[in-house]
Amino acid sequence: MGVKAQGVSQDRYTVIPRVLIFPFSSDSKVLLLKGSEHKRIWAGLWNGIGGHVEAGESVLQAAKRELQEETGLRAEKLLFCGSVIVETQTLPGIVLFVFKAEGLSGKQHDSPEGILQWFTLDEIHQVPLVEDVPTLVGKVSWFQAGSQPFWGLYRYDTEDQLVMSFEG
Repeated sequence: MGVKAQGVSQDRYTVIPRVLIFPFSSDSKVLLLKGSEHKRIWAGLWNGIGGHVEAGESVLQAAKRELQEETGLRAEKLLFCGSVIVETQTLPGIVLFVFKAEGLSGKQHDSPEGILQWFTLDEIHQVPLVEDVPTLVGKVSWFQAGSQPFWGLYRYDTEDQLVMSFEG
């Protein structure tokens, strides 16, 4: 089957693929990144680790690369926890592939993307977060190998407020 048989068309909804990783320690702490002040989006806010899927790499390869680049760490296990379609009211939209990283090794370091800090699940509510992080961390913290992934849809209401819905 050739490229034309894929049915790609400019009049269909398109998305930019991104990965979002939440590394967890053996004592159930989560590693978050505080976006550096020069970042275009989420500057000064705490978020998971992640970024864009680059041309020529799989979603899993992107998750491994982003984890290594932004933290210096590798994961023994990268568990796919779910995906979220973000309707941006423009083309293209965004699709997030959300992972839980366990069994970490390597030498942790900050990066130009921001500084890193480990948090208990209670502590994350005491810092400025990207608004969906509490929900996603909650879902990911309970995720185990073999669990069914979640499927999310984000949209923005008439007041430009985020509305999140999930299945699974």
